[in-house]
Amino acid sequence: QVQLVESGGGLVQAGGSLRLSCAAGGGTFGSFGVGWFRQAPGNEREFVAHITSSGSSTSYAESVKGRFTISTDNAKNTVYLQMNNLKPEDTAVYYCASRRGFGRMFNFRNYDYWGKGTQVTVSA
Repeated sequence: QVQLVESGGGLVQAGGSLRLSCAAGGGTFGSFGVGWFRQAPGNEREFVAHITSSGSSTSYAESVKGRFTISTDNAKNTVYLQMNNLKPEDTAVYYCASRRGFGRMFNFRNYDYWGKGTQVTVSA
């Protein structure tokens, strides 16, 4: 059973950058790609970005398009989320997850294996 571990979160000022990592242990991410989601207190888990297993195709939420970049290093079994020009509204716990099929990538219910998350806090 694959285990996902996120890292790279922290506290940053608005306009700053962070790079999150999602490492897969005990297996690989699978054939349907990897997604990043985030969840702020009181909110539902929200789609951020997705990358296919080959890394050839990416998708982003409108709120992060142009600021965030998802990438993959298959040799390292790691997916990254580069976050630039961070805003206070980006503050959340960020999770990576392995997609389990061809269901809508924006829906967190179509992902099975999840990491425990990493906190990102952006101060104004």
